[in-house]
Amino acid sequence: MSAGDYYDLLGVSADTSVDSIKKAYRRLVMKLHPDKTARLPEDKRAEAEAMFKRVSKAYDVLVDPDERAAYDRSVA
Repeated sequence: MSAGDYYDLLGVSADTSVDSIKKAYRRLVMKLHPDKTARLPEDKRAEAEAMFKRVSKAYDVLVDPDERAAYDRSVA
C-alpha cells in the first residue's frame, strides 16, 4: 500500500482520533459486511469482500497505538 492508504481508505486524516477512526470504520463496514452484500452479483460481492478485508486491516492497524506509530513511520 502506498503512503496514507489506510487513512484514505477509512476517509480520515492522519491526525484524527481513535474515536473518529472507529466511527469511520463502522460506517464503512455497515455497507461492506457480507450480510449486506449477499444480494449483489458475484463480481460486486467479491469486490465488497476484498474491500471489507482492507478496511478491517486498516482499522486494526490504526486503532493500535504501536501499530499506528509503526505504520506512520513506514509511510513517512
